[in-house]
Amino acid sequence: MTFEQAEKSKLNPFDVTKVWPHGEFPLIPVGKIVLNRNPMNYFAEVEQAAFCPAHVVPGIEFSPDKMLQGRLFSYTDTHFHRLGPNYIQLPINCPYRAKAHNTQRDGAMAYGDNHADAPNHFPNSFNAYVERSDAKESVWHQAGDVNRHDAFEDDNYSQPRQFWLKVLDEGARQRLVDNIVGMVKNCYPDIQERVIEVYGRVHPDFKKKLSDGLHKAKHQAHM
Repeated sequence: MTFEQAEKSKLNPFDVTKVWPHGEFPLIPVGKIVLNRNPMNYFAEVEQAAFCPAHVVPGIEFSPDKMLQGRLFSYTDTHFHRLGPNYIQLPINCPYRAKAHNTQRDGAMAYGDNHADAPNHFPNSFNAYVERSDAKESVWHQAGDVNRHDAFEDDNYSQPRQFWLKVLDEGARQRLVDNIVGMVKNCYPDIQERVIEVYGRVHPDFKKKLSDGLHKAKHQAHM
């Protein structure tokens, strides 16, 4: 999606609750992850894993998605708290057969040569770090008012309606209804009515199945 297409889009393309129509914007394969074995040590290889959306390669940029923008900062903070300041030195989080040439050193639990006697300031005359000219991010013009946004005017139901009608089969629809009923059957009646009303905006059949399911659950509870 180009910047011009995003500006003219009927839906907010950076709303994480929306899906870009694949007919207009087909998915672009960029690679694959191959899971070819189970972890040998669950703590070392799973519990200590630290994924972060701020770690990208040249050619991948950050969209103005509000959720993503917050995560760019928050993930690193949680890694510092959970694993310590040198979490990127853990084998599960560092390059497999390469060495990261950065200026991060010291801090609790630093191991390896800690960059030895190399200076950690920029610029320097010893293997200085130079920004790649082809890694410069795109620049675009931003316009519009900075104001509070009323999300209630967004189209929040057409895509869930397509999901209900064209993605789910009858069995999946019933399992979805059963899951919702299981979570709200012990709520106050007025809360249950609000749940039925909101999901009913997706499709009348969805509303009827939820209403029937909650009625059945209430009847069973009094038996």
